[in-house]
Amino acid sequence: MPVRRLDPILVDRIAAGEVVERPASAVKELVENALDAGARRVEIVIEQGGRKLIRVVDDGAGMSAADLELAVERHATSKIPDGDLSNIATLGFRGEALPSIASVAHVEIHSRHAESSHGSMIRVEDGRKRPVAPAAHSAGTRIEVRDLFAATPARLKFLKTDRTEAQAVADIIKRLAMAHPQVRFALTGDNLSGLEFSACPQGPEGLLTRISQVLGAEFRDNALEVNAEREGVRLTGFAGLPTYHRANAQAQYFYVNGRPVRDKLLHGALRAAYMDYLPSDRHPALALFVQCDPRIVDVNVHPAKAEVRFRDPGLIRGLIIGALKQTLGEAMHRATTTGGSRTIDTLARRNFGSAPQFGAAPIRPAANWDWRSSPAAPAPFNAGLAEAAQAAFSHMPAADTRAHESAPAPDLLDRPLGAARAQVHDTYILAQTRDGIVLVDQHAAHERLVYERLKREREASGVARQLLLIPIVVDLDSSEVDRVMDNREALADLGLVVESFGPGAVAVSEVPALLKSGDIARLVRDVADTLAENGSATSLERRLDHVLATMACHHSVRAGRRLTGEEMNALLREMEATPGSGQCNHGRPTYVELKLSDVERLFGRK
Repeated sequence: MPVRRLDPILVDRIAAGEVVERPASAVKELVENALDAGARRVEIVIEQGGRKLIRVVDDGAGMSAADLELAVERHATSKIPDGDLSNIATLGFRGEALPSIASVAHVEIHSRHAESSHGSMIRVEDGRKRPVAPAAHSAGTRIEVRDLFAATPARLKFLKTDRTEAQAVADIIKRLAMAHPQVRFALTGDNLSGLEFSACPQGPEGLLTRISQVLGAEFRDNALEVNAEREGVRLTGFAGLPTYHRANAQAQYFYVNGRPVRDKLLHGALRAAYMDYLPSDRHPALALFVQCDPRIVDVNVHPAKAEVRFRDPGLIRGLIIGALKQTLGEAMHRATTTGGSRTIDTLARRNFGSAPQFGAAPIRPAANWDWRSSPAAPAPFNAGLAEAAQAAFSHMPAADTRAHESAPAPDLLDRPLGAARAQVHDTYILAQTRDGIVLVDQHAAHERLVYERLKREREASGVARQLLLIPIVVDLDSSEVDRVMDNREALADLGLVVESFGPGAVAVSEVPALLKSGDIARLVRDVADTLAENGSATSLERRLDHVLATMACHHSVRAGRRLTGEEMNALLREMEATPGSGQCNHGRPTYVELKLSDVERLFGRK
């Protein structure tokens, strides 16, 4: 068949297949245009999930009649003023959004430039452009997209239900709203309960307010501010406490120069930073913003601008891991504030008998009540019987109240974890604060303390090596051998000394002393796999951390051991001074705090 030029409208429809996958994609392009135009108010309306109608109204700079006519032409854009594709400072870059959308739908645009006395409008139906005409309109732009994919009915078959498409639009608005806290967003439409984000002030507090609007009010109480910079790249945002985690990664938001992205490099760095704090099947909640020179990041690698490529990925990964680890370490013993609420809810669901009538007045004993006159008072018995009863019941789990023999020091009540008052079931420490109580799992808490102590010792004195009497030869693929040998100096610093042993193998002559009894061949293969994944010698560190965690578990205070009041208070004080002590090595919380208001609510007092 002869080669021929495609019809321009067909070319636009092909481009639309790359840029506009679903209604949410069209909404994203239109809202990004509004933000690039400096809008401070953006209103979005959709019908039938965006198939029937998408309307975006903004108060941005607007367009003149000449700009309006060019805006629906292919390869016409205001996003690259100097023509330098390596220096893109806006959310757009392709110049194909409007003509691509207009090629598969009916588009009507009303706009008025801020300096113009009147507005203009243009219609494009299935790629056929009508002349620009005068129109009454306030400053800003209104775009209506009707009957999306009407010109390509086959695409409609691949769309999901109206509710699913509407939720995808809502997710897009949430992501864009989080990156622009000073802009007011409003989304309405069928299959939606309505979404509105009021404008927030400048600064970290305004950003936290906007993130809390998206992720929920609980995030504010469990968020840690992130602020770091390295070699001209800045990382800001808020990260949730390790104990404030989710079952999936939907509460993770990444931005590069204000552009929402889903990038494997960023998510990999996030997993590495939280690896020491979270269970493997749980995910943190956070919003992180990377600001850098546009020349060191390529935003042109994906038609929908959902992925980016960094010139120096190691710099970005190291910055994220270092900043998050430092932030989490500075959080010290802090744990999620929702632990008390979850505890109260659990206890409330396990009430014996009928459900408590919280609307009724609380029942309180009379002021002159005397326990000795109660029908349930124990019968008097002599000292011999008392000793026998004590011996009979000494084996039963009970509350050790030795810490209650003397009043707690007032200064201890003001400490974050309070003063130890009792040991319950020889496993849990009950502490009292000024405004509540704290229940500590003594084994989980001490396990974390020992683990952190071992890590500090390793960092201070280095990794002890064990020289092998006979080197272990490990067969690897040639590319894996190259990766291992390229990183042999970093591996040697971690205690693993390797040498080349032909084209398809390496010889291990020294190993970390902690791993001398392990499967060295498997360790080397795991190292090679990790190097292929992220290009850094972190697998051995993870393995060492895992060994240290196991050692800490076996050398910690075991459940069932009775502690004195001094020992319990010493444990609480060390928790307050140790990073990460709010969760054990397996990611579980080490303590639960209940405010007096929580306890009163449990008993129907509030």
